[in-house]
Amino acid sequence: MTTHFITAEIDLQESPLALQREVEAELQKRGEPLRWAVTAVDLERQKAVVEAIVTQAEAVTR
Repeated sequence: MTTHFITAEIDLQESPLALQREVEAELQKRGEPLRWAVTAVDLERQKAVVEAIVTQAEAVTR
């Protein structure tokens, strides 16, 4: 298992619960999220910047 630091831009949502679901769905594409935080918001572009630590299973090579 390896850990990775990632940054993602997420469209702002109508509610905090919807934003949380959107963040978690995006992070699942990149691995299993251990923790994440919104670190910036661009109101003009309606984007939130999320930084996260995710884990990924290592590929077995033989």
